Amino acid sequence: MKKFTKEEKSWAFYDWGNSAYSIIITTAVFPLYYKAAATDAGVSLSDSTAYLGYTIAVFTFILAMLGPILGTIADYEGMKKKFFTAFFLLGTLSTAMLAFVPSDNWLLLLICYIFAALGATGANLFYDAFIVDVTEEKRMNTVSAFGYGLGYIGSTIPFIISIVIILLAQNGTIPLSTVNASRAAFLITAVWWISFSIPMFRHVRQRYYIEREANPVAQSFKRIGKTLSEIRQYRAIVLFLVAYFFYIDGVGTIISMSTAYGTDLGLSSTSLLIVLFVTQVVAAPFALLYGRLAERFTGKKMLYVGICIYIIVCIYAMFMETISDFWVLAMLVASSQGGIQALSRSYFGKLVPKENSNEFFGFYNIFGKFAAIMGPLLVALTSQITGNSSFGVFSLVILFIIGLIVLSRVPEPKPHAPVDEITPQ
Repeated sequence: MKKFTKEEKSWAFYDWGNSAYSIIITTAVFPLYYKAAATDAGVSLSDSTAYLGYTIAVFTFILAMLGPILGTIADYEGMKKKFFTAFFLLGTLSTAMLAFVPSDNWLLLLICYIFAALGATGANLFYDAFIVDVTEEKRMNTVSAFGYGLGYIGSTIPFIISIVIILLAQNGTIPLSTVNASRAAFLITAVWWISFSIPMFRHVRQRYYIEREANPVAQSFKRIGKTLSEIRQYRAIVLFLVAYFFYIDGVGTIISMSTAYGTDLGLSSTSLLIVLFVTQVVAAPFALLYGRLAERFTGKKMLYVGICIYIIVCIYAMFMETISDFWVLAMLVASSQGGIQALSRSYFGKLVPKENSNEFFGFYNIFGKFAAIMGPLLVALTSQITGNSSFGVFSLVILFIIGLIVLSRVPEPKPHAPVDEITPQ
């Protein structure tokens, strides 16, 4: 296999840095920190989980509204990097600010989390769109999976450092309270994220673009309208986005609420953090494996595999009672979460016209983010109505089934074919 180019590696290393946010803020330390703060304030376990779900729904709704508009403007020459930088700064600075929010103010924690999440997910919109600029179409599966693989490996380092500091603080080995140790983890995340984003800023540039026009905002709305009016040309893209809307909803919800769910089951913070660490380690080679297998069996078939494994995860969650059950569930998720995300990105990258990649990745974002509103709300409402988080997780199975059915209708993209030449098999 051809070696990765400087641009491909620089692009992928952003995942190495950004993924620290994904595990420490989205999945591990922050949810536990928030749950403890909410519990100390007298909020019930099911309500605090619900409030986290509502918060995720709020920031995803905001970004879903902005995504297509900002993406369309970013297609102009030189704009993609500027938008990426703006969201990157919002995300990193807000993540650092989490360390300075009073631990007894759980509501302010959630508000600050909204801004951090807006920055992280917004930067990822433009980062994903850069895939058409850094590599050729036939290498997209491999390069996309390489990014996710690096992300899982790289995120374990600041995660280990953070967990060691928290555990040493809990044992009284170092003169830090558990609260301050968690705050240190937030600062470590921001520093790590910033440091390993430098290659992205230095070596990745926008190769495909459209020439700048007067009144770019007004022109962007016109371009969106034109795209929507010609939607029949993009049948493959539309079908894929509908499928993606459903199955990525379930994936994102399970990732973002897994720690809160484990807490509701009575699992200790230490046990949860160990499971999450091992999940990251196991996910790295599986993400790379998905990329390699996609080159042999096609990305679409490997997406089928990932979705089916997530259906099993939702069903199995209904019967979880012990830490061993949680380990089994975590390893099932680890085997597929990176692969399904990486191949979704590369599959979509092959479908879209390169010079309008930001506009289309804006729609990719809006479908993904609107989906991420439905999943957390579904879990939140079901958890509150039944008083049992397991029913909330099980309810996600319908999303994966619908996604699988719609995906089966999406044609395989022909190598180097223009979008309007893609026809069903």
